[in-house]
Amino acid sequence: MRTRISGWRARYDQWFTVPQTVVVQPTTWCNLDCHYCYLPFRKLRHHMRPDVAAALAMSVAQLTASGSPPIGIVWHGGEPLALGPQKFRALLAPFEDLRRAGRVHHYVQTNATLITDTWCELLTAYDIRVGVSIDGPTALNTERVDLRGKPAFDRILHGVRRLREHGIPFSVISVVATQSITQPEELLGFLAKLGCDSAGFNIEEVEGVNTDRQAPTPAQAEEFWRRTLIWTRSHGDRLKVRELERLAEYLHLIRTGQRVAWDERRLDPIPTVSVAGDVVLLSPELADTTDPLYDDFRAGNILHQPLPMILSGAHRLRYVRDFLTGLDRCRAGCAFFDFCRGAQAANRYFENGSLKSTETNYCQVSRQALVTALSTLATKEKGRAT
Repeated sequence: MRTRISGWRARYDQWFTVPQTVVVQPTTWCNLDCHYCYLPFRKLRHHMRPDVAAALAMSVAQLTASGSPPIGIVWHGGEPLALGPQKFRALLAPFEDLRRAGRVHHYVQTNATLITDTWCELLTAYDIRVGVSIDGPTALNTERVDLRGKPAFDRILHGVRRLREHGIPFSVISVVATQSITQPEELLGFLAKLGCDSAGFNIEEVEGVNTDRQAPTPAQAEEFWRRTLIWTRSHGDRLKVRELERLAEYLHLIRTGQRVAWDERRLDPIPTVSVAGDVVLLSPELADTTDPLYDDFRAGNILHQPLPMILSGAHRLRYVRDFLTGLDRCRAGCAFFDFCRGAQAANRYFENGSLKSTETNYCQVSRQALVTALSTLATKEKGRAT
């Protein structure tokens, strides 16, 4: 038994590094009801208590005690700002010494509808880096509605204007659904004018409670990425695209003889801490998921075990072992693995029903289609040049 356990530990250490990111759920509740949302408890008002945040801060202090890089604390709900400034400040307080010492950076992912001058003052005081969720101009943002089914677009823009008035930089995450995937230029042009530093595109996925909507196809995704690549050649100074930046970094390292730097990168276990202190590893989307086979994906609870101890036992978790098996299979059988680095855990689980599985629709539309689009574009341009 000791040999088998040590073998799993070695495999885990081969794939995973110490956390660079900890996702924290300050509240389950959201004031919006987006049609594609995957969160099962977004209509329940469960809030994190300060003692949970304090326990997490103590764990993060342990993780950063040896001079390791700072950890990103990502406040991601629910809608984090629905907690209110006073309660949110109470959750930030235990991390303040760590923040001032440069050992943590705070991030918040928000729908921006609740941003006020008071919130902007808090974001500035704690140097919180802001991500805004918006899917494009009015016609492409129709999936984002409030609890009464009314469009949230104007309120999102109001919050964005507040950020800009206070000089707070922000990034954007846009969900790309079946409508917007056919209109990349409209989406990109809008985001460039919005004033964000960068944008990431999450092509709609089957996960959580979002199981019955039609997702974009790989063919649509390849066309979306091809047109995005063309657009950025003329407008790249106006908007950085997260996915293109990652691909460009990979190609740069390979072409300049720095493959080792890419190959040595390991995966982030991305601990996600729920409002009650439960810790889920691998994918934030697995939090609040019920599955007796995997003990609902719980790795421990921050109130009872410090995070370093929870992580030290990660290799013993059945779902982590299944995921490691899937990673080995990805590496052995996928032509895109060198760039992709393996299918995401949540997508394997929700799409294929098994963490041991390999290719997912997410792989096809968000990784493979991007690489294929660049390759096809380069081949066509080379043909025209000759």
